[in-house]
Amino acid sequence: MKIGNVGQVTFALGLAVVALLAMRLFIFPNTSQISVAPGERQLNNVDLGKVPLFAEIEDIATKKQIFFDFLRPAIEAQNQLIIHDRQFLLAVIEQIDNGLGLSENDSDRLTTILEKYQYDVKAITRITLMPLLKRIDIIPVDMVLVQAANESGWGSSRFAVDGFNFFGQWCFIEGCGLVPLARADGKIHEVAVFDSPKDSIIAYMINLNTNSAYRLFRSIRADLRAQKVKPTAEKLVYGLMNYSERKDEYIDELLEMLKHNKPYLQGNKANA
Repeated sequence: MKIGNVGQVTFALGLAVVALLAMRLFIFPNTSQISVAPGERQLNNVDLGKVPLFAEIEDIATKKQIFFDFLRPAIEAQNQLIIHDRQFLLAVIEQIDNGLGLSENDSDRLTTILEKYQYDVKAITRITLMPLLKRIDIIPVDMVLVQAANESGWGSSRFAVDGFNFFGQWCFIEGCGLVPLARADGKIHEVAVFDSPKDSIIAYMINLNTNSAYRLFRSIRADLRAQKVKPTAEKLVYGLMNYSERKDEYIDELLEMLKHNKPYLQGNKANA
C-alpha cells in the first residue's frame, strides 16, 4: 500500500511522537518538584545576639535561666531544619516508590543533604536512602542545653568565652582551635573555635547525627521512633557513653543535671 505525501508526513510525525514518549518513559523518567517548607531561610538566619558574660552573673538561678534562654532559640531552629531535611528525604523516597524522578533542584538538595550527614550512596533507591533517616532526626533540646552547661561550665569556660565552643568539641589540625592547658604530652588535639554559639550548636548536632562514636545514640532514637515513643533527653542520654572518658559517671552526671535543672528547662520548648 502506497502512502501519499500528506500521509507520509503524518506517519513520520506519529513515529516521532511515539519515540518521544518512549524516551520520556524509559530514558527520562517523570519528575516532580518537591515543595519546599516555608521559613527555612529564616531558621538559618537565627541570631542569638551578644553573648552574656555568664561568669559575671553571681546569682546561680539567674545564671542558669539566662544560659538556657540564650541558647534555646538556636537549638530549636536547628531541630526545625533537621525536620525539614527529614520530611524532604521522606518525600524523595515516596517519589521513588511512585516511579517518579527528581527535578534538578531536588537532586541538588538531596546531594547537599547527603554531604551534610556524611552519607555515601552509589545509587538513589529506597533501600539506600532509608538508613539515612537514622541520622536525620532531632535532638532533645533539654539534652543539648544540659550538655552545653556541663561542657562549658555554664558558659564560663575559656573555650566558651574565647572560642564560642559550648560542647568541648575537638579538632586535630594544628592551629584549628585553642590548645588545652592540661593537654598531655604527645596529644595533638585542640578545642575547636567557632564564629558564634550557633555554629557550635550546628557542629555539635551534626556530630551526634553522623559520628560513628554515637551510633548507639542514633539506634536508641530510631528504636524509640519505631515504637512510636517520644525520644526524650532522659532516654537518649545513654547513647552519649563515648562523649566523655568518664563513661558511666558522665551519663549519671547528665541525668542528675536534667533532674535538678528541670525548673529552668521548663517554658516554651518547641522540640524537647
